[in-house]
Amino acid sequence: MGVLFDLDGTLVDTAPDLVAALNLALNDAGFASVLLDEVRHAASHGSMALVRAAKPSIPDQQASLLQQSLLSHYAEVNGRHCQLFEGIAPLLDALGRAHIPYGIVTNKAACFARPLIERIGLASSCRALISGDSVTRGKPDAAPMLLAASQLNRAARHIVYLGDAKRDMEAARAAHMTAALASWGYISAGDDIHSWPVDVTLAHPLSLLTQLGL
Repeated sequence: MGVLFDLDGTLVDTAPDLVAALNLALNDAGFASVLLDEVRHAASHGSMALVRAAKPSIPDQQASLLQQSLLSHYAEVNGRHCQLFEGIAPLLDALGRAHIPYGIVTNKAACFARPLIERIGLASSCRALISGDSVTRGKPDAAPMLLAASQLNRAARHIVYLGDAKRDMEAARAAHMTAALASWGYISAGDDIHSWPVDVTLAHPLSLLTQLGL
C-alpha cells in the first residue's frame, strides 16, 4: 500500500503564497491587489489561471507578462505564508507508524516544489516527488503517477492518490490507482465534481485512514 498526494490544494494550502506573488505582480503593473478568497479557487490550476482569475479581460500578451512577474515574485515568497491543511500532519504521522510510504505528484515545477517541501519539513519523510518537469507529460497523463509508484516501490493498483482537480482524478484513473477527491481543496462552485472519475470523496484528511483500514 502507498499514498500519493497532489501538492497545491491537497497537501499544502499554498494559495496565500501564490496570491501574495500575484498581488506583487499586479501592483508592479499598476493594478490593485485582489483578495485571497476572490481567486483562491484558481490556485490548483497554475499561474496563468491565477492571472486570468484576477484579470479575465486583459490581452494575452499582458497576461503573459503578469504571469512571468508572478513566477518571479513567487520564487521569493514560496513557503513563506503557506501551511499544511488541517489534519495532514497527523495523517502523515499515522502513515509513518503504519509503514505506508507517501509521495507527491504535482504539475508544479521542481524549482518551486522541492524548496517548498523542504521549508514545510516534509523532505525527509516524502519518498517520491514528481514535479511538472520530471516527465515529458504531466497530469492528467499517467506517466508522472507511474514514476512516483516506482519510487515508492509499490504497484499502482495498491496506491491511493489524493487530489482536488479533475486532472488529478483522471491521472489516478489512467494509472489504475484509487482516485480520492480531497474535498477540502481548491474546488470552485463551477466544478462539476460528479462528472469527474472519482473513486472515493474524502471530507477530511484523516478520513483516508478509514479508507486504508487503519
